Amino acid sequence: MADRLVVLYRDHLPPNRARIESLAETVYATEEELPLFLPGADALLAWWPLSAAVAAAWPGDPAKAPRWVHVAAAGVDPFLFPALTGNPEVVLTNARGVYDRPIAEYVLGLILSLAKDFPGTWEHQRRREWRPSDSERIGDRTVLVWGTGSIGRAVARLLRAVGMRVSGAGRTPRTGDPDFGVVHGPAALPEALGEADYVVLAAPLTPATRGMVDAPVLAAMKRGARLVNVGRGPLVDEQALVDALAQGRLAGAALDVFTHEPLPMESPLWEMPGVIVSPHTAGEVTDWRGDLGELFLDNLIRRSEGRPLRNVVDKALGYVVNDPARPR
Repeated sequence: MADRLVVLYRDHLPPNRARIESLAETVYATEEELPLFLPGADALLAWWPLSAAVAAAWPGDPAKAPRWVHVAAAGVDPFLFPALTGNPEVVLTNARGVYDRPIAEYVLGLILSLAKDFPGTWEHQRRREWRPSDSERIGDRTVLVWGTGSIGRAVARLLRAVGMRVSGAGRTPRTGDPDFGVVHGPAALPEALGEADYVVLAAPLTPATRGMVDAPVLAAMKRGARLVNVGRGPLVDEQALVDALAQGRLAGAALDVFTHEPLPMESPLWEMPGVIVSPHTAGEVTDWRGDLGELFLDNLIRRSEGRPLRNVVDKALGYVVNDPARPR
């Protein structure tokens, strides 16, 4: 067998593990067991991708560190620690592409829920109250998608398809983008925020994006706009968001990710009017674990055959920049 593989898991194992085991000497480890098995492994599959245990268990001797780490998620922020990112021998890959369409559909659902006040309708139903009310259109509303990776692009395409006016926000400004039309750079961001009815966060969590939606950014948003976060919780200063909502500057928010997960019971976000809280499930659809397992298996086969891996992360930036191995 070509590799000794450690699979970090919590509640579930990969559904295609028999096929994985046919290609690599495989050991399954919980967070507590990881320090015992990680040193000397050739590869690590972080099937539990939100774990902070990898940094703590990472071998101090670079020669004993895995040469390949695959994260079963789009975000790799828990793995951007110096011992890994600073070792040029370690290749980091992720699950880019698996969650694109599911998250885009989820974002559309959240926007519809906010515009049509579905939570209010369901609450009236629960109380057996007949309360007709007007709702908002979403067609021709302006959306700023902050994060122009594959998830942001899928969101942009789907929202355009239902008639919303979409632009993007990213590091590099440009026009003529096939999905966003216009991508606003940092200099144009305040004006773009002031025009958007919805701001959708789909950016990865990196040192450059942590806390990017702070009080000044929220103040720059259009009064009555709504924030949708399907990226990472720490992109947002949650206290500043609570303040903006409480003061009525924003009409609402739909949040699938939070600084601390599960969201603490004492958080005011649970009961604030116009706020939808979901438990980090935007990308979880039927058979999503199967898709994650198949992507990893494809990379495992590629590695055994000496072919380029899919979804290689730029460890300095924290996300995939160019993926020539990705199927078209």
